Amino acid sequence: MRRPLAFLAAALLVGASGVPAASAADGDEDFTLKDPRITESSGLAASHLHRGVYWTHNDQDDGAYLYAVDSRTGETVARITLTGVGTPRDVEAVAIGPDHQIYVGDIGDNDGVVWDYVWVYRLPEPEQLKDQTIRATQYVVKYSDGPRDAESLVVHPKTGRVYIIDKNEEGGHLYEGPARLSPSGTNLFRPVAPVDLWATDAALSPDGRQLAVRGYFGGVWYAWNDGRIQRKGRLSVPLQAQGESVSYSADGTRLMYGSEGTGSPVEAEDVPGGGGTSPSRGGTAQRGDGTGEDSGDRLKAGALAVAVACAVLLGLRRMRRRH
Repeated sequence: MRRPLAFLAAALLVGASGVPAASAADGDEDFTLKDPRITESSGLAASHLHRGVYWTHNDQDDGAYLYAVDSRTGETVARITLTGVGTPRDVEAVAIGPDHQIYVGDIGDNDGVVWDYVWVYRLPEPEQLKDQTIRATQYVVKYSDGPRDAESLVVHPKTGRVYIIDKNEEGGHLYEGPARLSPSGTNLFRPVAPVDLWATDAALSPDGRQLAVRGYFGGVWYAWNDGRIQRKGRLSVPLQAQGESVSYSADGTRLMYGSEGTGSPVEAEDVPGGGGTSPSRGGTAQRGDGTGEDSGDRLKAGALAVAVACAVLLGLRRMRRRH
């Protein structure tokens, strides 16, 4: 994953803030990933079988692994080793579809490599949380309009259809896969709708009615409309060192935002559009457009802090030149 200067500035900001993460018995509050093996958490998905557990993975790892994290403690309660797949290139997303099936998107382009095809892996969510090996099905994916970088994969909770959003600074597209993925042939994904964001992850609500798309410093939510999405408003995305992941909570009342880095936080916000029933962090109510009453202040404070961090970086550069 290429990291612009702005990400480093944000990292300085978040590192300096030292805001502690909370945990709660319901598993829908802030928590911190405590496993030192999780250094580049790039995807997040709420378990369908285990309350308060979230699945995540590294951007790059020394094998095909998934980590089950108990959000009440931040501790890893299981590491799953995938077999039946090749050596992962750049795993960027995880989602859960019908029948408790986990889908993993090996769809990124680390180091700027252009791949003629990418992979999606599917495996059953384990009923027991323990370190184990599970055989996965590997699907070959191509795009109808040529190779592209992507970090966002969603699976419709009722139909099981897989969608990918490509990553483009000017905004990307939602790509629709075939009704059923084929393990023996190439699965062609076609663009069906524009997405107004440089997307780093996305998630579908458990009822399949909302699509949440996040970027490094913001987010947008859409009405799903069978993949013909309709923009509804902005998301209240927390400022993070490198915002990489988003998941709805299992009950659909919260959006959980994750970041890369060792000991990285996962922060909770109410879902937009009045769908959330849990109180938001700090008691802030969520407006119908999904921006949140404190979004303006957050954006102003975030912009100022990033500017300060950039100034610090510039000063360090000048000091180095003097020496």
